[in-house]
Amino acid sequence: MHRILVLPGDGIGPEVTREARRVLEAAAQTARLPLHFDEGLIGGAAIDAHGTPLSDETLAVARGSRAVLLGAVGGPKWDKLPVDRRAERGLLRIRKELGLFANLRPAQVFPALAGASTLRREVVEGIDLLVVRELTGGLYFGEPRGQAIVDGRREARNTMVYDEVEIARIARVAFESARRRRREVTHVHKANVLEVSQLWVQVVEEVAKDFPDVELRHQLVDSMAMLLLKEPAAYDVIVTENLFGDILSDEAAMITGSLGMLPSASLGEGGVGLYEPVHGSAPDIAGRDVANPLAAILSAAMLLEHSLDAPEAAAAVRSAVEAVLADGHRTADLAAPGDRAKPVGCRAMGDLVLQRLGR
Repeated sequence: MHRILVLPGDGIGPEVTREARRVLEAAAQTARLPLHFDEGLIGGAAIDAHGTPLSDETLAVARGSRAVLLGAVGGPKWDKLPVDRRAERGLLRIRKELGLFANLRPAQVFPALAGASTLRREVVEGIDLLVVRELTGGLYFGEPRGQAIVDGRREARNTMVYDEVEIARIARVAFESARRRRREVTHVHKANVLEVSQLWVQVVEEVAKDFPDVELRHQLVDSMAMLLLKEPAAYDVIVTENLFGDILSDEAAMITGSLGMLPSASLGEGGVGLYEPVHGSAPDIAGRDVANPLAAILSAAMLLEHSLDAPEAAAAVRSAVEAVLADGHRTADLAAPGDRAKPVGCRAMGDLVLQRLGR
């Protein structure tokens, strides 16, 4: 029995996670994978219920699970809390406590959505890249950090820190991923300015010696931001540190047409995987049944592949999503100007994927 912890979170999180769970259950049943689901609170919902963005009890359940399926966290309701108590801290803590150092963010353009990107069709067609982002180090976690009064002026600081072990392990994830794809890795850095990036270049090149069949190239982060818009289909696996990865993966997401289409997986050495859509909690549309559940459903496909070792079931889910889109069905965020078909809601999109999966 595989234990799955569902953390719906805030905003549209409960809506999209509900559809992802339905699809996950159906795919697992077809693949004869026995699943047991627990449900818990994270983010603002956990603050309201327990006074903390992630309780020790929920964290304990996560540690004992095979995988965690998460919706989204945060919203204006909790933004004025102290930084260390905000909703997003629950997400940072669960990543850190579970040792989830590798964030995998695939960005793929489904043929039916090639016209949804703000870039020209000929630029986005064929995009199939993977951003491998280091998740538990860098500016987001480095010490010292905080605000202080220095010489009568307000001052704030964050510290970017990485050691060679942290760099090598994420580099290995990138090279191993590339071996299953087109065997190309692009390391993104700022080595012309940052000593941390200079160490990244050194260690990534050392790891590359163990993967002679994979081509390695280095790219400055500022030029990478430009090249992702100029020739995104030219890239296979992109590996980088936490902050750069956060920014570039969102850029890659928008190139594909909508944040509502992008899944992610956070993996580590402890055996528990965390799966979540890239989009935020979108509190402005929460409860209106207009959210796009496809990123959450595709995150469930990644769960099947990486945590349940069921690649065929994962492929079936992705094929079902592609078929629904090819049939012309769209949620509001995917509908192009002039579309005659009325956008379907969150629940209806989940139903359509389930119907295709059943075939």
